[in-house]
Amino acid sequence: MPLTDPEVQTALKDLPGWKHSGKAIERSFKFPDFLAAMAFVNRIAEAAEKANHHPDIAIHYNQVTFSLWSHDSGGLTKRDLKMAGIINEIEGSK
Repeated sequence: MPLTDPEVQTALKDLPGWKHSGKAIERSFKFPDFLAAMAFVNRIAEAAEKANHHPDIAIHYNQVTFSLWSHDSGGLTKRDLKMAGIINEIEGSK
C-alpha cells in the first residue's frame, strides 16, 4: 500500500540526500570519473538483487541518479524507503 505524502516527508528526514519526485524518491551521486560511478552502481545492483527491489538508475558519465518506487503498488512503500537506506549505507561505506 502506498505511503501518504506526510508519511513520505517524515521518512525523508532520516534519508539524507533523497527528495520526493512525483511517485518516486530520488537521489543523485557524483563521482570522480566513470569507473568510480560504475563501481558504485555495481555495488548497489548486488544489494538490490538481494533485497529483490530494483531501482531505476540513470548514469551520466560520473553522475548516477537512483529513482525508487514500487511499481506493483503504484507509489512509494516502506520497501522503497528501506532500499534508499541501503543505498545511503553503501555510499557511506566507500
